[in-house]
Amino acid sequence: MILTRLRCAKVLQLTLAVIKPDAVAQPLLLEALHRKILENNFIIVRRKDLIWKRSDSERFYAEHKGRFFYQRLVEFMSSGPMRAYILAKEDAVSHWRELMGPTKVYRARYTSPKTIRAQYGLTDTRNTTHGSDSSESAEREIAFFFPEFSVQHWLEMEEPHFRMGHIEYDEQRQIHTALKHT
Repeated sequence: MILTRLRCAKVLQLTLAVIKPDAVAQPLLLEALHRKILENNFIIVRRKDLIWKRSDSERFYAEHKGRFFYQRLVEFMSSGPMRAYILAKEDAVSHWRELMGPTKVYRARYTSPKTIRAQYGLTDTRNTTHGSDSSESAEREIAFFFPEFSVQHWLEMEEPHFRMGHIEYDEQRQIHTALKHT
């Protein structure tokens, strides 16, 4: 375990980050993306590897039903393993979206060449990552991927420890944990 010291002035925000099947299929890329999360000072609150059934994908993307990309997205997101994270940081939603870059890979390569999607994305669907677009959608999406996780409980019981930097990084589990005895 690596002891981490990070103090934040504001309450930490949670966001959902998903590494899509195109990136998970490449172990070296998956490891590089995990390191990029850590290098950008995100706290990894939870991490889960999973495979969706088509019905999971349809439920998650229900708001897009009827749009031209819906079927392609549903099929892709249920095509193989993915990794979901709950990340914490001040303004986590905007920081993760900035790190991902524009949804459209072509645009990302020209306007934000150092972003994840610009460097690793293949197409607008196979663009390596997903991230919540607001704190409200983060809460909804976290509940979808991590039904056992309570955002409210975390904010009340865990967040103060994380914000004060009383955490350590567990290499085995690849998450940060609170040190409650400090």
